[in-house]
Amino acid sequence: GSMKKERVITEFWDGKIIMVSPDDPKYALKKAEEVRELVDSELGFQQVSLRCPSQTRTYMFVSNEKKIVGCLIAEPIREAYRVLAEPPSLHSLHGEPLERHRAWRCSTEPEPAICGISRIWVFALMRRKAIASRMVDAVRSSFMYGSVLTTEEIAFSDPTPDGKLFASTYCKVPDFLVYNFVS
Repeated sequence: GSMKKERVITEFWDGKIIMVSPDDPKYALKKAEEVRELVDSELGFQQVSLRCPSQTRTYMFVSNEKKIVGCLIAEPIREAYRVLAEPPSLHSLHGEPLERHRAWRCSTEPEPAICGISRIWVFALMRRKAIASRMVDAVRSSFMYGSVLTTEEIAFSDPTPDGKLFASTYCKVPDFLVYNFVS
């Protein structure tokens, strides 16, 4: 079914970003949940439950062909931790490729943050079109009513090596904020 009264955050020449909030109608929440399940299986997430479903927002990039080609799940957080630069020696542990290991370490000092990016996914054939960056821009402009969040107020949940590269490129610093990890 189509989204009847969708909340459009931004429109672009190649699509639009819509947001689903917890108080939206059932059909919209069901759609968001279907997309989240797809994203979780694509990203290989085991834990499906969100920490705080009643405050979670789902942002979807919908192409002109009405296909969902990007999804970002954002949640309110209070604090996050700065990623630390890695010493080069860690790039292969016992000859194993780094991908098998977490791609970062972080500070033990929490810093205040407002918005956590729990998951971010872009359809493989649509990569390199700035869809992820545009979704994060949309979150920053709409997550908190009446204010635009800075890159210092957002944090990324347990990023994969790809996610880490994206976050540092997007935030323009190697030491962006992370949260929601098991140490």
